[in-house]
Amino acid sequence: MPYVRGVPVDLPLDGPPGKPRHPAVKRADGLLHYARVRDQWERRSCGHGAKGERLYDWTAFAVEVKDERPARDFSHWMVLRRSLHPNRRGKDGQLHREIAYFLVHAPARTTVAEIISRAGGRWQIEEDNEINKQLVGLAQYQVRRWTPWHRHVTACMLATAFLAVQRAAVPEPEPEPESDVGQEPDPGKARTTAESEATG
Repeated sequence: MPYVRGVPVDLPLDGPPGKPRHPAVKRADGLLHYARVRDQWERRSCGHGAKGERLYDWTAFAVEVKDERPARDFSHWMVLRRSLHPNRRGKDGQLHREIAYFLVHAPARTTVAEIISRAGGRWQIEEDNEINKQLVGLAQYQVRRWTPWHRHVTACMLATAFLAVQRAAVPEPEPEPESDVGQEPDPGKARTTAESEATG
């Protein structure tokens, strides 16, 4: 199954991302050095937010995950997402650009552009989940087993789909015509009306 999931910076990796002479990468954050050297970041939007497009810089590496082999004809990728501006204070007390790490399991023929696009789509899914927690009770369950949890989530998704279809069927309200109340009378219009009444 293809997936994109956020991972911690210390996710164990096996082997370097490129030629054998490169220093070995043992953790996800070890790729940051190669990202800076390669400097092949691609600017993409995660979607439209309250302040406009949610833009980030993205780059991707083919990786081998420790003790986790990809499925047949699949590959593992590590996607790094970098904020455009310094927004996180580091241990040195300075502001740095935040880096997020995502592990991707995708068919081997998938392009880097497709991988980055899928990783960027996570934001919309996360936002939808937050809305559904408030709207249809997605997180309001008292279950401890897979089957009842799966039923609850499925019912919430069905309720969300129903509400989305119902909302789409409601026509948008037409804008109200501008009212003449409280406006100064147009002397030219009044004169034309008076002339037409006199002629009639």
